Amino acid sequence: MSDTLTPSTVLTRGVAEILPSRESLAELLTRKKIRVYLGIDPTGNQLTLGHSVVLRKLQQFAELGHDVILLIGNGTVRIGDPTGRDTTRPVLTDEVIAENFKHWQAQASKILDFSQITIKHNGDWLDKLTYTDIVKLLAQTTVQQLTERDMFQARIKKELPIYGHEILYPLLQGYDSVAMDVDLEIGGTDQTFNMMMGRQLQSTYNHHQKWVLTTPIINGTDGRKMSKSFGNFIALTEAPQDMYGKLMSIADEMIVQYFTLLTDVAQAEIDEINHQINEHANPMNFKKQLAFTIVEMYHSTEEATKAQAFFESTVQQKSVPEEITAVTFTDKCPTILDILKQCLPDESSSNLRRLIEQGGVELVESNTKITDPYQTIELSSPQTIRAGKRRFFKLILAV
Repeated sequence: MSDTLTPSTVLTRGVAEILPSRESLAELLTRKKIRVYLGIDPTGNQLTLGHSVVLRKLQQFAELGHDVILLIGNGTVRIGDPTGRDTTRPVLTDEVIAENFKHWQAQASKILDFSQITIKHNGDWLDKLTYTDIVKLLAQTTVQQLTERDMFQARIKKELPIYGHEILYPLLQGYDSVAMDVDLEIGGTDQTFNMMMGRQLQSTYNHHQKWVLTTPIINGTDGRKMSKSFGNFIALTEAPQDMYGKLMSIADEMIVQYFTLLTDVAQAEIDEINHQINEHANPMNFKKQLAFTIVEMYHSTEEATKAQAFFESTVQQKSVPEEITAVTFTDKCPTILDILKQCLPDESSSNLRRLIEQGGVELVESNTKITDPYQTIELSSPQTIRAGKRRFFKLILAV
């Protein structure tokens, strides 16, 4: 069961903060349909469950009948959002930006109904700003205000460079609110500074109040902020078995938050789950329910059922699945790192090396764990390896 979608639930569940206040935004929603937007800079081509939190919130406003905009930052992405970074982002070409968004839109459609949502691109107005426009924009704030952000202060202490175009980023993002004349912007808590700049500019340019709604940032499978750079993310396009297995690896204390932010399970049911966990009930069953629910959302009931059976068989009962992907090698004695690169081409070398060094790779036939990324494996006869808890590969030497 899921709760009925109402303005009250949209402004409470899965919300970290509303500025200037929740009460004033709630009152606004009783008077008019508002214009609300979420901006994304397509710096990569993969969406995760972390992204889904704010995407789900955007879709909720669309379902309530509001004027909803998904803004593609093809203008701001040329600078790159410095939020949370101690190095400057690389500049992306227009071709890369377009290619990234093509993948983003396909993935986001798992959450967003694009028949209810308008897509805009901020390059349409940012690229037209004149020298006079930029000077006027810069005059709306101070260098001290722009550099007071945590990531810039950290760079100053480390004597690392802060480039002028990075300081300009919050102003350009803020100008999006002016150009679209919005009532509300939503984004993760890490975007509060940028969104509040938009609130300031909207008041200055359009004499129109803008509200800011932030959503929580979720942690990944290792307890740190979910991030592709940490390799602890769960992609929206994750295969059902991998999605289920990764969800089963989250910390027990994250179960309730994941239910709240990532699913439509009724709040009363989530409260009961929280109560039972606090009363020392075994969290395994609730985690299985969570994993099943999310896999079912992004795949199907049938795939969720198969993924749960696969997890119970291979992880809980430690059996080897009957169907294993075969990978062929031309090198008779490759290193285990080279083997994993071929078996898992979408994983970064650093993540694969970390998996090996942490004991996550095993030769199944001999029940031998391998912790040296450069240990060679003899493939004169077929070998089976386990990479992580759920992925198995049959290694075959090409004839």
